[in-house]
Amino acid sequence: MAQRALPLPAARLGRAVLTAGAPPEVSGVALLLPDGEADSHRRPSSFSYAVQLPFARHLARAGRPDGLAVHVVRYRWRGWNATDADLAADAEWAADEVVRRYGDVPVCLAGHGMGGRAALRAAGHTAVTSVLAMAPWLPDGTADEAEPVRQLAGRRVLIVHGTNDERIDPELSFRLAERAKKSNRDICRFEVHSDGHALRQHRAEVVALAADFVRGSLFAHSYARPVADALAAPPPLGLRMPLAAGFGRSLRH
Repeated sequence: MAQRALPLPAARLGRAVLTAGAPPEVSGVALLLPDGEADSHRRPSSFSYAVQLPFARHLARAGRPDGLAVHVVRYRWRGWNATDADLAADAEWAADEVVRRYGDVPVCLAGHGMGGRAALRAAGHTAVTSVLAMAPWLPDGTADEAEPVRQLAGRRVLIVHGTNDERIDPELSFRLAERAKKSNRDICRFEVHSDGHALRQHRAEVVALAADFVRGSLFAHSYARPVADALAAPPPLGLRMPLAAGFGRSLRH
């Protein structure tokens, strides 16, 4: 008797991360895309999901007055898998799911590492209005093999990269931002000096920067002065903006 083929795994949205007193009506959604691997058809570990939850809770608290819902995307596989670009496909599916659940609300794709690449690649989805890519994994190929940037047109884009990232050369994200800036003025890039791929050393500043960008992009709040200056500055100034120590503290009243 022939064995029945097992169903392929499906991407999923984690339960919405909310805080006490969160408003019931959702006005914008941040989709968090965890890091992954270049090639793997293994299921993602629960750790890759769990490591995003503190960041998700911070964004949910910051965006609670605006009606922000935050979901962490659970991929089908761990890997990007060459031309299959599975993580980007899962990000696009997640944006479709947001439209199904919440209707016509703006979406910010926020990813780290390989998730940052997925966020950049899936930016062309009609519901996506902004992209946050933290230490994005990018291919070190020729000009003909470079990561596409056409899909970033019309989106607000923030790239954050540690200058001591030993896993992904920070210059790769600078080159992508430089190419994208030619057709999209609403892109900026911050450099976190002395920080590595995980952006742990200056985590508080990175999270505060991310929250300011997500709220400003989804709900038309004014950006903090450094973000506004970076978006307005011509390259390379706005693409090599240093993230100042104490960034989050400077925003508190």
